[in-house]
Amino acid sequence: MTIDKDRVQGSLKQAGGAVKENVGAAVGDKKMEAEGAAQRAEGKIQNAAGGVKDKAREVLDKH
Repeated sequence: MTIDKDRVQGSLKQAGGAVKENVGAAVGDKKMEAEGAAQRAEGKIQNAAGGVKDKAREVLDKH
């Protein structure tokens, strides 16, 4: 079974967003912190969309 590219890209966005958010918090840059949180949220959504695609593919492959 292959993993949908949105799951991979979403996970990378989540990780990058978390790093950006933490660096922003550490240096007191509220804008960077907010951008990181937004990027992390976007990655979560993209990852979830990829999961739905994977599940749909799995169901279709069984039939």
